[in-house]
Amino acid sequence: MSKIRQILRMYTQGRSKLSIATHTGVSRNTVKVYLKAFISSGCSFQQIDALNDKQLEDFFGKSREHVPNSRLLSLQRCFPSIDRELKRTGVTRMLLWESYIKEFPDGFQYTQFCFYYNQWKNRVNPVMHLDHKAGDKLFIDFAGQKLTVVDKDTGEVSEVEVFVAILAASQLTYVEAVMSQQKEDFISACENTLHYLGGVPAAIVPDNLKAAVTKSNRYEPTLNDTFADFADHYGTTILPARAYRPRDKALVEGAVKIAYSRIYAPLNKQVFHSLSELNSAILVALESHNTKLLKGRNYSRRLQFEEIEREALNPLPVLRYAFKKQHYATVMKNGHVNLGVDKHYYSVPFRFIGKKVKILYSSSNVEVFYHYERIAMHKRMKSPYNYTTDREHMATTHRFVTDWTPERFLEWATSIHDDVRLYIVKVLERKQHPEQAYKSCVGILGFAKKAGNERLINACRRALGFGIYSYKTIQMILEKNMDQHPESLFADELTMPTHDNIRGEDYYQ
Repeated sequence: MSKIRQILRMYTQGRSKLSIATHTGVSRNTVKVYLKAFISSGCSFQQIDALNDKQLEDFFGKSREHVPNSRLLSLQRCFPSIDRELKRTGVTRMLLWESYIKEFPDGFQYTQFCFYYNQWKNRVNPVMHLDHKAGDKLFIDFAGQKLTVVDKDTGEVSEVEVFVAILAASQLTYVEAVMSQQKEDFISACENTLHYLGGVPAAIVPDNLKAAVTKSNRYEPTLNDTFADFADHYGTTILPARAYRPRDKALVEGAVKIAYSRIYAPLNKQVFHSLSELNSAILVALESHNTKLLKGRNYSRRLQFEEIEREALNPLPVLRYAFKKQHYATVMKNGHVNLGVDKHYYSVPFRFIGKKVKILYSSSNVEVFYHYERIAMHKRMKSPYNYTTDREHMATTHRFVTDWTPERFLEWATSIHDDVRLYIVKVLERKQHPEQAYKSCVGILGFAKKAGNERLINACRRALGFGIYSYKTIQMILEKNMDQHPESLFADELTMPTHDNIRGEDYYQ
């Protein structure tokens, strides 16, 4: 606006149009346009100079507007159809201009065609320009069109999804074919993207697909638990795009369109028999795309990434993310939960008996959560109907039972007396399996606390003389106080008493 004021000031000072054009650096025809508008307005220079920049722009801007000619009117009528066609896969402005010039041989050339279309597009549907910081956002999406893999043996053709990711600042792109859009394949592709980039951006911007967002919402969408756990592992944030707002992720939408021409087109002429074979070919085409110079610039996406964005990314964690699945279960009365997929049982602290817990399990680990708190963690065991138990999870009484072994009872008995140890040995030998005698041993050794060590020692000596080895024998000796009576040295020499109910030795001959 300052040049318009300068032009008018110099004109009122009597300067020629050529002199004004030379000193202001504008063309003589432009000077004529402004002077013509000034003269036809009938206003003085002082009145014009009193206007602010906005008023001055409105005043002289209207005078510079030209009535569209027939060529431009014809092109403008085509713009709605052009805009609609550009939404189709593979359709470009060049293709539409070629169709336009066939219908209108005297029409505009390609540059003017794009210029006027951009003007119309901005006027009809204005778009806000966003400046992206280095290392800030990674936009991700699945392409609409799929690629194919052919089974070498059967010839069956299988369609595969194509995952596309692009860094906002440098526009470095990553493309990978996956079997599905399920969260296993989706998270694996996201992880491969981060390792391809060699770092982690501050935020990942996905579409509202189910693998990323459980419930979409304009203000607080609900993230898929597994995807949120993945983001937490890599120290990044998930910022889902708004539903039905493609401009929120315009960069990745553009990257998908470019992938159709630079990756799909070369691969459509080849046949691939495996996903890994297809991804190897994609990687070659992808590197060609990333190293190609950007239009009108002397650098590529890769060069721009290395220069401004690589250092801005956060470092990758040491370990890759272990994909986890969820399972809900109720803690059983024995303090274990059942992981249904393996039919294996894992212990949790006994205070959670009867509670409903969430189990997160990977290929190697099993974690149990209650109200967002991890209460147990085990190595995953896939043996069905077996138990994995942590002693610390058991109640004190249960812990004592799990420690029962023959060695433990013999060590306990030895600490009292060797005669007690000998009796315990006889009790253990009497049973076919040692565990059958464990309760008897606990009861016998428990008498040391009830009756005292001396009485238990004497009771075991008396029972060894009887040759009877059981808990009830020791109990009877202690109850009848038989341990306190001295044993008769001549008891075996006493004669058998006579009685009508005693048959005698002759009866059995």
